[in-house]
Amino acid sequence: MFQRILVVFEDEKVSNDSLTYARELALRMDSEVTLLMLIEMDFPDRSYLGSKRSAISDIEERMGKQLSKITGQFLKEGIAISAALRIGHPAEELLKFLAEKQPFQALIWGSSESLPESGQLRRGHWIKKVANNLECPLLTVASRNDGDVLPE
Repeated sequence: MFQRILVVFEDEKVSNDSLTYARELALRMDSEVTLLMLIEMDFPDRSYLGSKRSAISDIEERMGKQLSKITGQFLKEGIAISAALRIGHPAEELLKFLAEKQPFQALIWGSSESLPESGQLRRGHWIKKVANNLECPLLTVASRNDGDVLPE
């Protein structure tokens, strides 16, 4: 069976440890990898469409360069990879993306080594709210300090 891994990033934040983990996992599982960058942007009314278009163009240009660089690292190792950018409400955009695609066997949080903590103003981060609706495990990459000892 062909395996698929999704790496999700938020607001242009990319964890190199998550990318390394995704590459290593893809090689072990003989998987293809999809990178999904989610950028939060509200569209409350039409009065600011011109400035939103300009902002979206800037985001697309920056993310195109960044995602291109990342995909090159995967291609060098012979891993099939694709990338996508979605702008809007991150939880909604993730769920719409998942509904449009074939199922993934793993989803890796790619913006940091752990899931975001809920802020003081928010009740909880959006990824934690959608985690129960995922059809695959949500993985994070936690680094170990050199002094950490694994239990025997």
